[in-house]
Amino acid sequence: MKHIAKSLFLITFSCSLIIVYAQQLYYPDSVWQTKKPTELKMNAALIDSAVSFAIRNETKTEYDLRVANYKAYVREPGYRIAGPMKERGKPAGVILKNGYIIAQWGDVKRVDMTFSVTKSYLSTVAGLALDDRLIKNIDDKVQDYVWDGKFEGPHNSKITWRHLLTQSSDWSGCLFDVCDWADRPPGEGTIDDWKNRKLLEPGSTFEYNDIRVNLLAYSLLQVVRKPLPVVLRERIMDPIGASTTWRWYGYDNSFVNIDGQMIESVSGGGHFGGGLFINTLDHARFGLLFLRKGKWNNMQLISERWVNSVNQPSTANKSYGLMWWTNEENRLGNVSKKIYSADGFGGNFIVIDNEHDLVIVTRWLEPNKVDELVQLVIKAVENK
Repeated sequence: MKHIAKSLFLITFSCSLIIVYAQQLYYPDSVWQTKKPTELKMNAALIDSAVSFAIRNETKTEYDLRVANYKAYVREPGYRIAGPMKERGKPAGVILKNGYIIAQWGDVKRVDMTFSVTKSYLSTVAGLALDDRLIKNIDDKVQDYVWDGKFEGPHNSKITWRHLLTQSSDWSGCLFDVCDWADRPPGEGTIDDWKNRKLLEPGSTFEYNDIRVNLLAYSLLQVVRKPLPVVLRERIMDPIGASTTWRWYGYDNSFVNIDGQMIESVSGGGHFGGGLFINTLDHARFGLLFLRKGKWNNMQLISERWVNSVNQPSTANKSYGLMWWTNEENRLGNVSKKIYSADGFGGNFIVIDNEHDLVIVTRWLEPNKVDELVQLVIKAVENK
């Protein structure tokens, strides 16, 4: 009986600790609480250094992002800007520790383009579709869900949702008047060579390609049958208390007929314009949701199973998961391989560090400096 009583006491005590811990987790409401780094046992001088570093190392990307895009994609046949764009702001960012803001810089309420960080939001909509059983399994063939011809043929019929999410499908075709071969073409060869290339087995090779990312958005639209921004707003952004200022755009020719309504198929980035336009604080809330394994207060907005899967290294590229970047190959330096991030052109990042209960959002940082910024913040947490 003593053993039973002791076991019951330990179970009760453990449950109490879990309940207390859960109650202590902080989630911001309309007013986001701030704390000094020292209140959370962090090195304040190193945090100051991290902020100064982010401001000092502003991206070299042009302020006129239309110019930046034309320069970046000058080799792409027939390249044009098809979606909205705007001039970028100055460096901005926020650092969260235990959910509290412990540092911020720049105009954190300014709405800016965020380019391929959009892909991590798109991935989230895929996760919701999986949670809702609209997609039964991400290893299902997309052809079983989208039957309008885009996934027909010996090659395209093999493509699964996972292949699209890990950018390893090598899908061949055209979408909204742009063909896959015209997006980031090889450094050698001619247009005829690119068109007639040998197709790679789906899942075998990582190829960063916005046409295929937009195909994922298009395919999800066929499944959820409502605008993806509406799904994101209703299921994620409103519940986490995001502002009403963010917008998610597609292209001037990306409207498709869904159940008799013309709905815009949004883009997964700003390669051709469009994508997610959002402020820094909204990014931080989104990052905190993933830090908290998909839970916000007492609501499980997206399954923990999905959150745990997004940063798992893919077969084709260990540095890439389900539209989130991993640190498996030290992209963020010699820090934990469990850290992961959403990355966008021009130096836009959301960095998630579960081990240290950290979220780092930085905008318009010189991209090759993000590892140094992350390491400075982690040193501040570890007081090294």
